[in-house]
Amino acid sequence: MDHHARRARLRDRLAERDVDALLVTHLPNVRYLTGFGGSYGLAVVPAGSDGEGAFVTDGRYDEASSRQVAGLRRWISTDGPERPLAEACRALGVTRLGFEPSHVTVAMHGRLGEALGPEGVELVGVDGEVEHLRWTKDADEMALLAAAQEAADVAFERVLEMLAEGRTEREVAFDLEAAMRVAGAEGPGFDSIVAFGENAAEPHHGPTGRPLGRGDVVKLDFGCSVGGYVCDTTRTVAFGEPPGSLREIHEVVRRAQQAGIDAVAVGVAGGEPDRAARAVIEEAGYGERFVHSLGHGVGLEVHEGPYLRRGGTDVLPEGAVVTVEPGIYVPGLGGVRIEDMVEVTAAGARPMPRTTRELIVL
Repeated sequence: MDHHARRARLRDRLAERDVDALLVTHLPNVRYLTGFGGSYGLAVVPAGSDGEGAFVTDGRYDEASSRQVAGLRRWISTDGPERPLAEACRALGVTRLGFEPSHVTVAMHGRLGEALGPEGVELVGVDGEVEHLRWTKDADEMALLAAAQEAADVAFERVLEMLAEGRTEREVAFDLEAAMRVAGAEGPGFDSIVAFGENAAEPHHGPTGRPLGRGDVVKLDFGCSVGGYVCDTTRTVAFGEPPGSLREIHEVVRRAQQAGIDAVAVGVAGGEPDRAARAVIEEAGYGERFVHSLGHGVGLEVHEGPYLRRGGTDVLPEGAVVTVEPGIYVPGLGGVRIEDMVEVTAAGARPMPRTTRELIVL
């Protein structure tokens, strides 16, 4: 991946924000800009020039960062980032240092102020710049997302073969996550949602000891990570013939999802696909049971921009990858969600999963 080019794009944006450099602390942003995949690291990216910049980590990641991080001066610190950041600002001539307000605690801000103030460095909040760059995926990122999706598709097909009466939600969640690893994933991208029967009425349900029975719907919301990039898929199947109302709900959700996918296009505001999908559900009389937004971007994080939500103003760029995931949830009965990641292309939306969105009855 061309991390140098990514930093160059950020430098161009920072030149318009009246800061000399940006301190990047949010780990997905650090990884995007440097390639570093550890649990502790910070980057300083200077504005408007080809300045070297700086990377700070601790001794646990000395060797790893020497391989992963190129084009930045590295500092290895055993007593926190304040001293090397002060040295980096001095070396780079930084007097106005941007920071990410959404990812810096009050305590950390205080420590940075104490360390950098005597150096004549002012801290300036600069939010969302790296995240906005991450909306558009390059070819390397798309390849990793495709690999993650393929592993998830294989795991879904495998776990359907393992569903049996009496198996619990927890057992199926374990099987699903193990199957993703066997299919080539580094691991699950987030905690899997496995919900049987009435539990499927909870949009985000933690797997329990509830056993599977005939006539239950099975809602599976899952994803895995490959190269740090995460996929996100939901399928709702039936274990035996489901109640007629749930079969009807599945068809409404399927049509709503297709309407949402059809509304995804370059230059469209995120509120438009949400409106298109929501209209189908409202027309069917289930408007109050669609209780979340339609979707979100996916990449280094399972939830990132751009967002597809009611009234949303995020404009979809070519190369974005977003989920389209309408759902209907009826307490005491169950629920249905169908979710695909789709790539925003010049020709419209390209769904990435290859598994069917039609109702599967096992």
